[in-house]
Amino acid sequence: MYSELQTTSNFTFLRGASHPEELVQRAAELGYEAIAITDRNTLAGIVRAHAAAKKHGIRFIPACRVDVQDGPSLLAYPTNIHAYARLSHLLTVGNLRTEKGKCELFRADVYAHA
Repeated sequence: MYSELQTTSNFTFLRGASHPEELVQRAAELGYEAIAITDRNTLAGIVRAHAAAKKHGIRFIPACRVDVQDGPSLLAYPTNIHAYARLSHLLTVGNLRTEKGKCELFRADVYAHA
């Protein structure tokens, strides 16, 4: 069975075109076992994707692409509620550091929240 682990929704402005629900529905139609939504520096589509996954009987993997100013982008797949909380806090740090709609993170921030 195939699982898509790097999908961008319209919650990544100017990069993704489809709503999380549409991505999950299409993955289910194609017979995927699971799908992860990896929007850039946001978890905003997670709830919608999770609800759609339950509706369509497909496993949903919460995730995020973390853009780091002084390093490569990282794909983060929190494996439990504590890891999800650390990822959420990391994104909050990056959002508070710069203007609305942007996120500024550095490797030191990632290390501090790992």
